[in-house]
Amino acid sequence: MKKIEAIIRTQKFDSVRDALALIGVKFFTLKEVKGYGLQKGKTLKYRGSSYGSDYIARLQLDIITTEEKVNQIVDTITSSGRTGDVGDGKIIVFDIETTVRIRNGEKGPNAI
Repeated sequence: MKKIEAIIRTQKFDSVRDALALIGVKFFTLKEVKGYGLQKGKTLKYRGSSYGSDYIARLQLDIITTEEKVNQIVDTITSSGRTGDVGDGKIIVFDIETTVRIRNGEKGPNAI
């Protein structure tokens, strides 16, 4: 089993979610996160004054899946989340030793 963490632009969430649904991804965890990278934050203007923002708001999707579906999910997130500009995000894939469904104790791929 694998865990996929995808950091994406907030404005790309709807297209990524819809694309994942089309390939059968029925569950993921969503977190609001802040990051700092090549994009280096942005300057916000409010009532004529400029304010620097060191961190950029992003969303993190955590998806637990079988090894067979990893490439399809990564390709789907990449194609639906891409703008071509700096700051599109990252995808990280981790190995998972086991998964347990709390409700009934199922383990492994059956618990996904």
